[in-house]
Amino acid sequence: MRSSLMTETLKVKLDNGAYLPERAHDTDAGADLRTRFLFTLKPGEQVNIHTGVHVELPPYTAGFVMAKSGLYLKHGITTTGLIDEGFTNEIVVGLHNHGDKPVTFQPGMKIAQLVVLPVVYTEFVHADSIEGGERGDSGYGSTGLF
Repeated sequence: MRSSLMTETLKVKLDNGAYLPERAHDTDAGADLRTRFLFTLKPGEQVNIHTGVHVELPPYTAGFVMAKSGLYLKHGITTTGLIDEGFTNEIVVGLHNHGDKPVTFQPGMKIAQLVVLPVVYTEFVHADSIEGGERGDSGYGSTGLF
């Protein structure tokens, strides 16, 4: 990696047959998560894929499991997930096929990406009113559809 990048060490434990998360490029935000198993995801189907990857997130961070843009754009496959700082169990990726064709995954294929981001741990307090910014309470679509 380039020495000018801000980096943090992330401990990763791998179950048998699991793949270490890795970035294709130094400046990629997400590290690819891969499947250990052969499976076919049918149209409209959702499956949970056990990656065999366990991470020890740095303090004040969370892991976000994000869809691979190519899987979404080419096949309609989505995923999302949140890994809290203290969670060290296996990362399980829930994949959903919104497309109209089955997609077969071979062991070692990329299925999602892990993005580690800083978190602000807020304390929630009840309030009778809140102040908005410039947008105020304008709802979804208030700036126009396109």
